[in-house]
Amino acid sequence: MTGIIDYNTGNIRSVENALMRLGGDYVLTSDTEVLSACDRLILPGVGDAGYAMAQLRACGLDSFLKSCTMPVLGICLGMQLLCSYSEESDTDCLGIFPNLVRRFERSMPLKVPHVGWNDITGLDPVLYDGVPEGSYVYFVHSYFAEINEDTASVTTYGIPFSSSLRKGNFMGCQFHPEKSGDVGEKILSNFLKMEP
Repeated sequence: MTGIIDYNTGNIRSVENALMRLGGDYVLTSDTEVLSACDRLILPGVGDAGYAMAQLRACGLDSFLKSCTMPVLGICLGMQLLCSYSEESDTDCLGIFPNLVRRFERSMPLKVPHVGWNDITGLDPVLYDGVPEGSYVYFVHSYFAEINEDTASVTTYGIPFSSSLRKGNFMGCQFHPEKSGDVGEKILSNFLKMEP
């Protein structure tokens, strides 16, 4: 069973639809007792980092997430919340990944937010088993995680950034696998096969 963490942010419906397409059993809840019984968890998210962290804290999900031993996948804002700090609303995040989350420079010659399809390279063999190097996935974001030892794939949009992260049982995708066609389905399928 996959637990989708419900903490009052957007993008939950598209994640639910993707899991239904893949035939995965899931539960949508903020109840930590229910979530702790799941085999794996997905932390989706769209919106402001400060608001989202306040929602996690209000439900006691911040300390719960830090203690999780099952596979956890953060998507978009969900991945950023797994990092240590976000420039968005000057937000201290969960600190599972040591990455800083920065805003794309307004002065760069590309549009911000970064919206659309871009490639992923340097693919981590666990999360990306069977996914070809240079595959294209769908992004919608204005903030990015810096590259470090936990970087599981890299994308360049003006500058190179961590398009995904992995550290132990924690993973994150800056892009939306649930909106990334066959490649995204393969990534989610790989995650759904991960054992606690």
